[in-house]
Formats: sequence, structure tokens, C-alpha cells
Amino acid sequence: MTDTPTQLFIGGAWVDAADGATMAVDDPATGEILCQVADAGPKDAKLAEEAAVQAQQDWARTAPRVRSEILRRAYEIIVERTDELARLMTSEMGKPLAEARGEVAYAAEFFRWFSEEAVRIDGGCATLPDGRNRMLLSRRPVGPCLLITPWNFPLAMGTRKIGPALAAGCTMVLKPAPQTPLSSLALAAILKEAGLPDGVLNVVTTSRAGEVCEPLLRGGRIRKLSFTGSTAVGQLLLAQSAQAVVRTSMELGGNAPFVVFEDADLDKAVDGAMVAKMRNMGEACTAANRFFVHRSVAEEFGRRLAGRMGALVVGPGARDGVDVGPLIDRRGRAKVEELVADAVERGAQVLVGGRTPEGPGNFYPPTVLADVDPGSRLMDTEIFGPVAAILTFDDEDEVIRRANDTPWGLVGYVFTEGLDRALRVSERLEVGMVGLNTGLVSNPAAPFGGVKQSGLGREGGRVGIDEFLEYQYLAVPVR
Repeated sequence: MTDTPTQLFIGGAWVDAADGATMAVDDPATGEILCQVADAGPKDAKLAEEAAVQAQQDWARTAPRVRSEILRRAYEIIVERTDELARLMTSEMGKPLAEARGEVAYAAEFFRWFSEEAVRIDGGCATLPDGRNRMLLSRRPVGPCLLITPWNFPLAMGTRKIGPALAAGCTMVLKPAPQTPLSSLALAAILKEAGLPDGVLNVVTTSRAGEVCEPLLRGGRIRKLSFTGSTAVGQLLLAQSAQAVVRTSMELGGNAPFVVFEDADLDKAVDGAMVAKMRNMGEACTAANRFFVHRSVAEEFGRRLAGRMGALVVGPGARDGVDVGPLIDRRGRAKVEELVADAVERGAQVLVGGRTPEGPGNFYPPTVLADVDPGSRLMDTEIFGPVAAILTFDDEDEVIRRANDTPWGLVGYVFTEGLDRALRVSERLEVGMVGLNTGLVSNPAAPFGGVKQSGLGREGGRVGIDEFLEYQYLAVPVR
């Protein structure tokens, strides 16, 4: 911890908050305070915005190859420091070290991917239909950005936003979640080491998000907001962005259906369920929330899933052999407890788990519930915990209707051995992504995002950089 920055990163310098305020970073496995970091206020946010604005013109003019090579160097540094970054992430967020190492690799890949996309920003030239004008199209950076990242993937959500912004030629102010500021500060230090010019990236850690972000969104100098978090907060930020017509990308909540048909390979389905449910202790917007299993295989599926979930080892993420770490905080655990209690009161059968362990830390056991009442609160709430709720269905139309009966539409999972059914059901699901016979959809090379109240825009893939670019059309008369 002694080598991890704990100050704000503004204009290429590490500085204290203007009012000297600090905030504690807790270890969710023990409740103990890891360290104190600077707690930015509105004055600090304006200084960060000014640094980004001042750096924008020069960064936009920087050769794409130069931007590409900075990202590539940062990728290489992250890979070299995998263990160090994984331990840092585990200490502030709680996920097991093996999973933290996986996130480091995932995070690094965004920088490698967008280092390659930086030199592929294109335009176009064409004669317009009237024959009297040529159309020249160029693409240019949207301008200074405000990036707001969540706590559940503290390193990867930073690189997924910073990577395309840097590749496109945008400067930025990054506001990480107050629970996990250390990964973002470590990332800023890596980018500085990789040669990123001062002011291009500025990091403000704060417990006063409203005071820090709202003035930036309403002020007219920030031209792009990229946010990952809850739908409720996203709706608030959209309203704040409207006054200055700030361009927005929103990756919001999810309520993923996991559909197992009668012809599914149950080995594949259970393997997929373990990934879709237990990645990050269930604290993921892509986590399977509602397990719709055909009545003919529901009992067998539930038995197998409960066996696998019950075998997982729960404990501090830094300890060898641990599969499931703590939830992020007491409030998060209390929410899971309440949702499970409500489902049980409505008649759900607990196949495994369901009881909060004694002792320190925010631990909750992997839990499988069967015979869940469709009116249970966890059916229309993003659980964000290690709880699989199983419901049965009898026919395809029924399960599609129930799967789509939610305001969210991020991801869905479908398990079937029939090609026609796989394509038909995937096309009818109201989601932005589908995992077909797999429980993992996240990949830096793929466009990540949802429909309905799960968000706006896409991150990653070839389209990820588009969110940070504008088109300019130049009309040239044909002579």
C-alpha cells in the first residue's frame, strides 16, 4: 500500500484536496481501514476540468501513432505488474486473487485493443447524388470527457473508458467509485509512466459525487459523459447533462434472464450458470438474476447447481484457495439478505446457502433458491450478490414473455442444443447481448451494452471508439 498514490491527479501532478479533506478506504473482508485518500470537492473538480480543457487541443493534434504507442506501453506495464495490481484490487474490493488477476488481464486488453484502433480512425470521400458537390468526411475527438466508473471492476472499467478516449484524442476527468479509488490512482500513475502528457487524464477521488460532477455537466466545457453504474444514478446524470447537451454513454443496471430449455446440455448449463452468476461474487451488471428452467429438467439443474455452489470456499480474497470473497459493504450484504428473506417468505425453497455467517467482513454464502414466486422482490431487483433464483416454465413463448418482462435489457443467456431455437429465442430477447450456451459475454473486442433502461451506446469492439468521435462533413463543389 505504501507505493500506491493517495492524492488527486490533476494536470500531471499529485495534489491534496483543496480543503484538505480525506476519505477512508475499507477492506471489505475485515472492515478495517486500509488508508486515507484525498476527498475532492468542487474546487478540485474545476481544476481538473481546466487541466483537461487546456490539454485538449494539443492532445487532439497528437499523431495517432503516438497515442497508440502510449496505450501500448501502458498495456505492457499493467501486464508486468499483474500480481501487484491484483493484490491492490483484492484489498479494496474483496474479489479473490485469481479473479483479480483475471480482471487485470481483461483491463490491460482494452488498452491493447484501443492502441490498435487509434491508428484506424477513418473518414470518407464521395460525390453527392446531385453531381455538383463532393462530400468529405473527417472524424475528430468530441472533446473533454467526464468518466465515472463503478467499484465492482475498478481497473477494467477504467481502461474500458480511458482506452477509447485516449485513442480518439480526448482529454478527461475520471471519477472512480469512493469504495475503490486505489486501482484508478494506480492506473493514472501507470499512464504517466507510459508517457501520457500532463492534463490529458485527471483523477478526482471523492465521496461528494453530486458536488463534484453536477457543476461539470452543467458548465458546458465537458462535452462527453461516460457512466457505468445504477439506472437510478444514470437517469439523474442524464437530466444534469441535458442543459449543456452533453453527449452521453450509459452502461446501467441489468436483470439478466438465464434460460435453460429441455434439450439443453445440463453440464454446459451448470458450467455457464456458475460463470454467469458467480463472476465477481454476483456483483456484476451481467450477472444472471432470473433462472428460467424448463419444468422437465428444473429439479436436476437445481440439484447440480446447488452442489457446485455449495462447494465454493468463502473467505478473504487474499487467502489461498478462496473462491468467493466478501460483498463490497454492509449495505450491499443487507440488500441480499432482505431479498432472500422475502423470497423464502413467499415459499422459495433454499437448496444451499441462505444464512449470513458470523464474524467480521461482508460475507454472504453462495445461495440457490428453487420454486421462487414470480412476485418475489428479487425478480425485479438487481441482486448484486451470489444468489441464484430458479423458476420453471413450460413453453417457449411463455419464457420469452417472462424474460422480457423487465425495464432492463443488458444481457440474456440461452441454453439449448437446437440451432433454430437458439437463433429464434436470441432474436426475440430484448437485450443488447446474448450468451448462447456460455455464461461469459464480456470481451474487449465485442460491443458491450444494453437496451431499454440498461443504457445508451456501446463500449469495446470496433464501435467503442465511436462514442468519443464526432463527424465533420465538408461540402466541396465539383469544378
